[in-house]
Amino acid sequence: MQIKRFEFNLFGENTYIVYDEATLEAAVVDPGMSDADEVSLLTEYIKAHSLSLKYILLTHAHIDHTFGVEALQAAYPGLPVLGHKNDIPLAMTRGQQAQMFHLPINAGPIKFDRLVEDKNVLMLGKDEIIVITTPGHSPGGVCYYVPSAGSVLTGDTLFAGSVGRVDLPGGNGSILLKSVREKLMTLPLDTVVYPGHGSATTISREEHTNPFLR
Repeated sequence: MQIKRFEFNLFGENTYIVYDEATLEAAVVDPGMSDADEVSLLTEYIKAHSLSLKYILLTHAHIDHTFGVEALQAAYPGLPVLGHKNDIPLAMTRGQQAQMFHLPINAGPIKFDRLVEDKNVLMLGKDEIIVITTPGHSPGGVCYYVPSAGSVLTGDTLFAGSVGRVDLPGGNGSILLKSVREKLMTLPLDTVVYPGHGSATTISREEHTNPFLR
């Protein structure tokens, strides 16, 4: 399994393409493209690698992680959006989120075509993507664990040296730390963490150095 990172929009959000090298089945995780150039950068990569998109996977429905959903679905009609039911209210109120951040855009609601739950298994070719529910940064936050790649895509739950903010609507600090400790820090220590912002890290590094986990 291959994982390709892009950094998009004014929030420096990480969008990932995850794909199976044998079948070229692929998923886009948290499409944050905010303009035509960013959309083109992502779609040109998909085209150059002959990838066949199967899913849009959302770790959560904050606006910086969903800017590009409509553009991606326009480019690939019928491409389903997967997310957790507890983030449907956020998905439906992106306009209010844009206003909160003083963004001069008209952001409409997005629909989840399929709901994910803890321990659901999604397939790309013969490779598994395992859903891990990690509420706290948002009520319906999830992470996507890819055992064959020894990697987990954590959205805004866990960062290198930090954890997600909890001062946005639906955030809860104690729930977030419980999610990180019980759901993520129990993964193999050499698991590579691909967060929603910033550089990659590992479970081992965060266990030993993350000040929020002391």
